[in-house]
Amino acid sequence: MGAAEGCQWLVSSEEVDMTRVPRAVRPMRVNADPQNIVVDASKTALLIVDMQNDFCTQGGWLDVIGVDYQRDRGPIEPLSQLVPECRASRIPVIWLNWGVRPDLLNISPSVLHAHSPKGERIGLNEQVPTQGSHVLRKGDWGAAIVDELNPGSQDIHVTKHRFSGFWDTELDSILRNMGITTLFFGGVNLDQCVLSTFQDATFLGYDCILVEDCSATTSPEYCIQATLYNVNLLYGFVTQSDELLKALALL
Repeated sequence: MGAAEGCQWLVSSEEVDMTRVPRAVRPMRVNADPQNIVVDASKTALLIVDMQNDFCTQGGWLDVIGVDYQRDRGPIEPLSQLVPECRASRIPVIWLNWGVRPDLLNISPSVLHAHSPKGERIGLNEQVPTQGSHVLRKGDWGAAIVDELNPGSQDIHVTKHRFSGFWDTELDSILRNMGITTLFFGGVNLDQCVLSTFQDATFLGYDCILVEDCSATTSPEYCIQATLYNVNLLYGFVTQSDELLKALALL
């Protein structure tokens, strides 16, 4: 009884066994900065943030408001190599995406302001003329994952409506129920939603590793460098997708 392996009861009419048989440890050594790391692949997930049309595709929100969305497409190629290998190695792939309500009743003015600071440009849930989609509205084209990444039927999807994926979502409950303690991060924007989620994961006790080439941002270069500096100093570790692929191949 229980949806997650390692978090199940064995139930009969006479007895409930709550010992929750643990999964076998699968050590995985990964070259990283500031130090190399060893993680348990059985307690590890790949968390991919906001690889959505509104951020990464021509005709999406960023493109329409004049932001260079091409920079957010950088992670597509390395993620397209990494995701299938994670699945093959029984490492869960979790897609964490914006998806706002049509009525915006759970979105505060401060969040709306961040997406349209002067109230003049297209903001959350407003229509994008090129697609007829509404900005990051759950179920609309703009909130869909880019076609190139092909989410699998076994993947896990979590919808968020803040910059951090842990705020007012089921993400933490899902991870704890699955026995996940280690998170590899990719996605966009590195210094915004990826970093906010990374920080909250660290504060909640998860072991966090940023896959640098699987992340990107439309922000200036100094924002990238500041993010990498602080991740290395305060929040976790940084690796590259080729290092993670090499580690997966040895499992």
